[in-house]
Amino acid sequence: LNALITVFEFVGGILSGSLALLSVSFHNFGDALSVILSYVAHRIGQRLPNSSNTYGYRRIEILTALLNSALLIGVSLFLLIEAIRRFFHPEVVAGGIMFWVALISFLANSLSTLLLNRDAKHNLNIRATYLHLLSDALASIGVIISAILIFFFKFYWIDPLMTVIVSIYIAYEAWPIIHQTLKILMEGSPVLDYDKIKVDLLSLPEVTGVHHFHAWQIDENQTVVSLHLNLKDISLSQTEKIYGQVETILKNKYQISHITIQAECNRGKDEKLFFTENKPH
Repeated sequence: LNALITVFEFVGGILSGSLALLSVSFHNFGDALSVILSYVAHRIGQRLPNSSNTYGYRRIEILTALLNSALLIGVSLFLLIEAIRRFFHPEVVAGGIMFWVALISFLANSLSTLLLNRDAKHNLNIRATYLHLLSDALASIGVIISAILIFFFKFYWIDPLMTVIVSIYIAYEAWPIIHQTLKILMEGSPVLDYDKIKVDLLSLPEVTGVHHFHAWQIDENQTVVSLHLNLKDISLSQTEKIYGQVETILKNKYQISHITIQAECNRGKDEKLFFTENKPH
């Protein structure tokens, strides 16, 4: 669907002389590529963990979301530069052709957006693709308005102006995804109430300390935690019961999906929650 829209908008942009329409066609080309990459990444991400990737392949979707968003930023910069050039060298635009092409494109993009709406709420990779399509649908509305103003009032300057607005909007929508994907790829800590977690774990009768706490994300839905627990000098069977209580707290209250615990008696008891290596000066 998006590949057809791309060709339709590109031909319409050439025939009408509309930079705004061409900008939407380039963006739609990115959308078609985005849908393909998103689909391939989603299929790869479903592979089970193995000896090569013990956490599985879900990170491929994060990489794809980053790539898709970076492409959006690149297209936005290119169109912004071209729009500025058009302000100084305005060109005549055929508003009638521009209007009908933009209207059909809006309807097609709206259909694409509806098809991805549900899954976009739960998957960063699909959300990046969804934003591609949504921004195209909104851009088409801008082009429709521009076409009307050009057709009736000959406001040719509205074409590059709308291109600037669309470019800035696209970049604005893409940046949060870039920020979130980079944070995941850099093993940035997920948003958790770490002080409250420590209080909750220390409330267990046999727990005397918590340290070397590490939290990171495989993707936007899977949080992984490893920690060291100081326990009273109890049997291994009792320790397993404590593990179960800790896992119940972390999974149910903090939505942590994978937990690794190292039990200790006194070792590291005085260390801070987050590990700091003491390096010689």
